[in-house]
Amino acid sequence: MKDVFQLKDMEKIAPKEKGITAMSVKEVLQSLVDDGMVDCERIGTSNYYWAFPSKALHARKRKLEVLDSQLSEGNQKYANLQKSIEKAKVGRHETEERTMLAKELSSLRDQREQLKAEVEKYRECDPQVVEEIRQANQVAKEAANRWTDNIFAIKSWAKRKFGFEENKIDKNFGIPEDFDYID
Repeated sequence: MKDVFQLKDMEKIAPKEKGITAMSVKEVLQSLVDDGMVDCERIGTSNYYWAFPSKALHARKRKLEVLDSQLSEGNQKYANLQKSIEKAKVGRHETEERTMLAKELSSLRDQREQLKAEVEKYRECDPQVVEEIRQANQVAKEAANRWTDNIFAIKSWAKRKFGFEENKIDKNFGIPEDFDYID
């Protein structure tokens, strides 16, 4: 397309030539403008639309140049990495000593993992862990006794306020007969 059109012109031409419904021409045109495939300029009160073939050709050429430069950079990185691999291989020939040292390293790593597992197995006997457990138990015991105290206070209040018997309060609220503080 080498001409400049207004929206009303496009609404007449698009359904005939391209099979686009007249109702969706504006949306399609806006989508093309957003994608940079069609140019739009407001002159006065009218919007003018155009798309010259040379613009698309230049855009493709720029994209091709960018991709070519990325390809050359990637090839350069690949060549550098290949050189690094070759440098790293120098002096690393498979010798009997190297094989023996690799086996020893593997064996020592396995042994280290076994020792870590064994230490983890005996972790619960660690004095520090035992002390942490004791402290956590003490905090839990104090909290349980605090709640027991609260329950006794509510039972006492209910007896005074409503005249309930203690065994009926225990039965209605599911409080066991042997309910008491934790020592």
